[in-house]
Amino acid sequence: MKPVVIFRHACCEGAGYLGTFLAQHAIPWCEVRIDKGEPVPASVAAYSGIVLMGGPMSVNDDLPWIPPLLGLIREAVQQDVPLLGHCLGGQLISKALGGTVRQNRVKEIGWGEVSVLDNSHARQWFGDLQSFNSFHWHGETFTIPDGATQILASPYCENQAYVLGKHIGFQCHIEMMPEMVKVWTENWKADIANSASSPAVQSASHMLANLEHDCERLHAVADRVYARWITGL
Repeated sequence: MKPVVIFRHACCEGAGYLGTFLAQHAIPWCEVRIDKGEPVPASVAAYSGIVLMGGPMSVNDDLPWIPPLLGLIREAVQQDVPLLGHCLGGQLISKALGGTVRQNRVKEIGWGEVSVLDNSHARQWFGDLQSFNSFHWHGETFTIPDGATQILASPYCENQAYVLGKHIGFQCHIEMMPEMVKVWTENWKADIANSASSPAVQSASHMLANLEHDCERLHAVADRVYARWITGL
């Protein structure tokens, strides 16, 4: 099998639990470290799937790697190579497919419930699950691209995930590992402090209070989603 390629946009926002899942299922994967200046591949031909992780930048920033990456996303859709986007990754897919990314009404940082919408597409990815406690760290939100179907929502951000055939884009983070949460709360203390007025922003102590349990429950959700996604590889 061709490898899955995972785009890392920040050093502390790597593959996370997805890397563990792929290894458990003997699926090869490689990484393009955008944060280290590694170039965007010219084609999707060498890969069985494309994964886009999170990052602190905006898809609307004037960064040299964004236009070629948007082009690669569009090629993946044309070639039916499965796409999976987490947070910034979901925003990149939306923008590449004609959607828009703009400021959300509040920042959303920490653990928070997302609801699974009652439609057939959502059931294909989440079964009979009605809601789950996901992790969030974002200030922007995407629109649902034309032809895609919204499958998740939260009280503080309406568009939490969408699907388009084999492709799925998230605003929330289902890939979190305990170590990642610890690093983010340490590295981005200022982000928490500067957003404390938002009702959707938690303190670091709140995020860390039941960390192992919260991540274990999230991994159970991710297992279901990732298992569905790899059927398209």
